[in-house]
Formats: sequence, structure tokens, C-alpha cells
Amino acid sequence: MEADSVSIWPRMEPFLLGALQVAPTSKLSLHYLRKMAIYVQTREGCFPVLGWSMWRHIACGKLQLPEDLAWLYFETFDLLLGHTPEERLERAECMSQCSSKSELDQQRSKLSVDTLQFLLFLYIQQLNRVSLRTSLIGEEWPSHRARSPSPSERETKASSQNKNWDDQAHLLFVQNHLADFLELVVEPGQLSQSGQAQRDSQISLEAVRSLGLLLEGSVGHGKGIQPIHKLLTKGPLQTQSGYSILSRSFPLHKLLSCLQQNLTLNPFGMTACLRSGKKLAWAQQVEGAMKRAKIARNTHMAPPGSKMVLMSQVVRQTLAKTSDKLTGANIKIHRCSDAFIYLLSPLRSVSVDKCRDSTVVLGPVQTSVHIHSCQNVRVVCVAGRVVIGASSRCTIHALTPTCPLLLPGNSEITLGPFHIFYPSLEDHMASVGLAVVPNAWDQPLVLGTEGLASPPLSSASSSDGTCYRLLPPSEFHTLAVPFQMEGDTCEVPGGLPPAYQAALREKQKRIQNWQKTVMEARLNKEQKQQFQELVELKFHEWLLETGHRQELDSLIPSLANSQKNSDGAATDSSRVKDAKPIQTTAAY
Repeated sequence: MEADSVSIWPRMEPFLLGALQVAPTSKLSLHYLRKMAIYVQTREGCFPVLGWSMWRHIACGKLQLPEDLAWLYFETFDLLLGHTPEERLERAECMSQCSSKSELDQQRSKLSVDTLQFLLFLYIQQLNRVSLRTSLIGEEWPSHRARSPSPSERETKASSQNKNWDDQAHLLFVQNHLADFLELVVEPGQLSQSGQAQRDSQISLEAVRSLGLLLEGSVGHGKGIQPIHKLLTKGPLQTQSGYSILSRSFPLHKLLSCLQQNLTLNPFGMTACLRSGKKLAWAQQVEGAMKRAKIARNTHMAPPGSKMVLMSQVVRQTLAKTSDKLTGANIKIHRCSDAFIYLLSPLRSVSVDKCRDSTVVLGPVQTSVHIHSCQNVRVVCVAGRVVIGASSRCTIHALTPTCPLLLPGNSEITLGPFHIFYPSLEDHMASVGLAVVPNAWDQPLVLGTEGLASPPLSSASSSDGTCYRLLPPSEFHTLAVPFQMEGDTCEVPGGLPPAYQAALREKQKRIQNWQKTVMEARLNKEQKQQFQELVELKFHEWLLETGHRQELDSLIPSLANSQKNSDGAATDSSRVKDAKPIQTTAAY
């Protein structure tokens, strides 16, 4: 890259975290969004910021969307915004004090978003629109410009289970729809009678500023990242884009041509991370011909919001880590099986894709945890949002201020209360702005294939056709993080729901009764020895039957590995920074 060359690329987060991973409702097509763009820019109280009340009026009254779905889009966009942790905690406190729907609506009415950016956010829901042509033949029609994918591109495609992580899909989407983006933000007075932008239309600097939601760039290699409007109003692109200092606007056709010519792949996306990111292999190998687990990360050079860690093929291993390298990163856990993964740092987002028979315990996740195409996976998390799609026999223990989102394709999903702690958990929660209330873990929102929200379901029975159940208290068990760490948290933040706490007390009472029975049996020394051997035998049989033996065995070499890798550079299969494994029997 030449020193004075300019590159513009799609930002990762709007596509990764903002585009719902389900085919959008037809009411978010360009046809309807054009009408909405004209409406909001010509009505008082809708522009330049759009409040929840006005959006609800438009969504429910004009677009005929259910209110729950309207709020879902508004809330999802809000998750992307750069609110400080203190602001998020203050809002959580206000929301938790609402005791009626009217009070909740009153609090929601205080929220507003940038109108033009919200329009663009609604439009990028088309990212996961199903193409009939693609669904029939698997790929788009061949063209004379088609070329064979490079090895890095093939690796990206193989490791990507959806378009939200695929930076090449982001670039293609922007290239194909850039004219639509500009049309949505242009002033109504610049449109033709049919509501379409004309070649000689002018687009204001403020409208271009809204494109900063989707686009950013830099001048020269290694230079700082700049918002799109700054790149276009000075330096090499000012003339090319046709920017007029006097009118503070751009000719639409020149601006479109300028953006198209300078668009490139995100240098901090998954393709670049796989090609040139730091790739590390786990130090520990287990018995048998197991694939080596791999990790690629760009956290050493990517800016905030673009930091990512890609984990793949952790098989029959325990991975435990807390590190500054994870803090604020977007994590992808891909194709792991029979694994136990503990990532005990404050995270930006987490995707668990195509995993099976595994347990994933996460530190607080500021935005979303997305579980997709998983089987028999247990996820424990505090998160801004939990999303589950195309998965079966998965159990999610969550503390979340938003309703868990169940996408199409799920079966036998179990939702349970958050039930773990580790010493620095509450400090980590505060750092990302997550509180213990409100907690909507048991109020899921189910999306149908048409993108319409069905009413939250409450039945715990799978016989009524629902795709989920709430964990019965009789099946509830605690889970311990089997590592010693520094910190002050010594119990589950916010405590357990009363029914689950009562179930635990009942289990503890049975244990005490058992211990009392053993003491009153007055066994002699030989009988005690025989009895202990019998109990241990049954315990080990239970460990083998449930698979817990593998989890305990994988913790044994932790201390040796952490001593070998005290420099912190490697990511071992059972290592936690500043942590030591506790006695393994204490975990159960």
C-alpha cells in the first residue's frame, strides 16, 4: 500500500453484532425503508434523532410489526452504541425499578437513536436474506470475473458458519447496496417524485456522517483509522468525492463512484486474522490421534471493536484463560467437541458455532452470546443478549437484561438461571456495564421463519410443540469454576431464584441426613474401610457414565503446564493467568 493511498472498508461490528441471524421480515425491504426515510425526515420529532415512542408508532402502525419485534430492533441497535459502563448500569437500575408495563414504556421513551444510522441498521438486516437462486444452486451464477478462491479465502469460508463473521460477505454486501445506503440518507427534497435519488442529487455532510456506522478507513498503511466523513472532506478524496466546502455537500454520483473505487476488505477482519494473525497451538496433547486445537488472534494490532480471537477444534481438552488479550475481544469458538472452555475475562461478544458435547463458561459479555448449530452444549454466561439458533439439546445458564432470542431451527433448548461465580466476576461485570437486575433469562422471545415474533412462551413442557423449556428446579445443580483466582466475589451475583435456592437446600438436607445415617450406623474400622471403598467405586462409575471423569482428568496437568509457560505467551489447554487448579473433587 502506497503511503498516500486511501482505503475504506466495512466496519465489522454492525454486521457481526447488529444483523440478526435470521431472514428479515419483508417490511424491512428497501421499498418500505424508502417510505420510512421520507416520513422520519419530514415529521417533527423524528429527525435527527428517533425516540422509542416514534419508532414504535412507525413500526407497529405503519409497518405492521409486533411491538416485541420493534423493540428487539431498537434494543439491538442500542447495544452497538458506545454507552459507558456507568450509563448502562444507571439505565439497568431504572429499568429494574419498573413494576408495570406503563412504567417500562416510560423508561423506554427516554431512549433515542440517530435516525439515519438506525435506517442503515434496519437495512443491513438484509445481510442474512435467503436468496432463492443461492438456496437452489449453492452459489451465485458464474461470471467471466469469477476466480478460484485463495487458500486463506477457502479457510475463511470453511470456518465461517454465517455471514455475520464473514468479512468478504460484508464487503460484497456493501458493494452491492452502496447506492441504496446513499438513497436512504439523502434529503427528501433531493428525491424524484417516485422517491428515488437522482444523478444530480446532493447529499449533505451530516448524511455522510451517518455512514460512519458502516464504513471507516485510513490514509496510508499503519496510519490511524478515521471516520468516513473525515476521509472524504480532506486529503486525496476531497476532490474525488466532489465535496464542496461552501455547500457542505457531495454530488451523489461522485460520492458513490469515490466510495466504490476505494472500498477494500477490512484489514482487521477474519480473513486477515487467519492469514496473518498470531496463530498458537495448545501445548497439551491428550491420548489418541486428536487434532491440535488452534487459535488465531489480532488483539495485538486491531483497534477496539475489531479485536478478535478465533478458537477452533478444542477436542477432549480443558481450556481455561483470563488475560488482557481476551478483554474487549470478539470471540469465536468453532467446531469444539468434548471440551471444557473457561474464558474468564470481560468480553465484547462470543459466538459458539458447530460445537457439541461441551461446556463453555464465560466472563461477562458486553453485547451478545450467539450459539449456533450446536448439539448438547452447556453455556454459562452474563451477557447483554443471548441468541440461540439451529441448535439442539443445549442448556443455557444466563444472567441477561434482555429476553433470550430463540431463532428458527432449535429443539430441546433448556434455559436455566446463572449459577457460577469466580473471584473477579463482579469487577468484570461492572467494567462492561452489566448488573444483576433486570434479569430476563426466563422470558425468551421466539422468532419464526417469517421474522415475526411470537409471544414469549412459558410452558416448560416439550410436548406442547415449544422449542425450549425452563430448567426444573429438581434438575438444578451448581457448577464450580475449578481454579483459584484473585478477587472478592464469593457467591453468585444476585443470588439464585427462590425455587432453585430451595431445591439446593433440599439437596443439602439430604446430604446431611445421609451423613447422619452413616454416623449413627456405628461402623467399626474394617466396615468403614469397606464402606468407603464401595462409595468411591460408585462415585468413579458415576464419573465415567456422566463424562465428568474426563473433565477432572484434564485439570490434573494444569499446574505443570502453567509453570512451563509462565511467560504468558502460549494459550495452554488448561491454564488460567494467576490461577491454580483447586482439588478436583471440590468441583462437584
